[in-house]
Amino acid sequence: MDLWAGISNFGGGVFGYTLPFLFILCMVVFFHELGHYLVGRWCGVRVLAFSLGFGREIAAFVDRSGTRWRLAVLPLGGYVKFFGDANAASMPDEEKNALMTPEERKVSFFHKAVWQRAAIVAAGPIANFLLAIVLFTMIFAFYGYQTITPRVNHLVPDNPAVSAGMREGDVVRAIDGHTINEFGDIIANVRPALGRQLQVVVERDGQLLTLPVTPVEREGLDEAGKPFKYGAIGLEGTVKPESLVAATGYAVKETGQQIKVTLSFLARLFTGREDTRNLGGAIKIAQVSKAVTDAWGFTGLVRLAASLSVIVGIMNLLPIPVLDGGHLTFYAIEAIRRRPLAEKVQLASFQVGFALIMMWMLFVNGNDIVNSSFFQNILTFLRV
Repeated sequence: MDLWAGISNFGGGVFGYTLPFLFILCMVVFFHELGHYLVGRWCGVRVLAFSLGFGREIAAFVDRSGTRWRLAVLPLGGYVKFFGDANAASMPDEEKNALMTPEERKVSFFHKAVWQRAAIVAAGPIANFLLAIVLFTMIFAFYGYQTITPRVNHLVPDNPAVSAGMREGDVVRAIDGHTINEFGDIIANVRPALGRQLQVVVERDGQLLTLPVTPVEREGLDEAGKPFKYGAIGLEGTVKPESLVAATGYAVKETGQQIKVTLSFLARLFTGREDTRNLGGAIKIAQVSKAVTDAWGFTGLVRLAASLSVIVGIMNLLPIPVLDGGHLTFYAIEAIRRRPLAEKVQLASFQVGFALIMMWMLFVNGNDIVNSSFFQNILTFLRV
């Protein structure tokens, strides 16, 4: 257990759940909104408010440019309010916009060119992807990255690999006929083969040897913090700190992989091939944060923050009004038509989008409650 795990466990369950949860959520939300803010300022838009959280204001200050930086009581999101916005969802204030002076129009969000508005809106999700790259880079630079070579760096005592005669320095070349190019290929072939004998071909002193190895059962946490069982043979690859350049390259690759995994999950979800019980809201994020912190400490928490940042970036790009993707869809239509959609159409679309978001939040948070141990215990009691 590292220092962070010790801090989060101080005070029992409250700190154990809230500290990791707030650390991850506030970081991801802050950088998302910072992307909007920075590009907005770059485009010459006046920023009225930068809020971390919703609801009643806990603390605030006003900077020299007139932006009110506020911390609110409900840390489940945030917003940047630009000059000309009617609300936190960046709905246009048509009446005020029509009465603006020429000087005010110069700093109004809705009087900027369509490409500038699109850049400001897209900057939020892009900031999430950049945050993921930065966090993964930190992990790989300071903690390490699994080296590409499938060379055995260490054998865990009393494990199948030792029993099969494998030695440190062996290079795994094939498993059950599948060519091994990197250490990740070993994991991909061994984990699903729980209890099934594998024919592992290793290279030792220039010779190829075939060793029968049967993976034993191990239990761990997946990237969502959910327990699962997998096969293991007791091999460890080489993990070493990387140079900043190499770590950045690996981080870009890892972020791309996270985007691919998230898009694949969404595709399965919308086509009915994914179990909706895998969805979760704030409660599940808190549970996963604690589980990851307990298992891997601060490094695991940072990695989870990077993964969540990718998910937030992608979800915000969905073409749903109210979300960034919805705004970008309207701007694309405006660019094609040479004029924006009618105010009534936009208002109706935002109302539908808001309703969809509310339904989604109710569903995922309802999932959290239904799948909680407390709720399951009640159901078990009622069945007796």
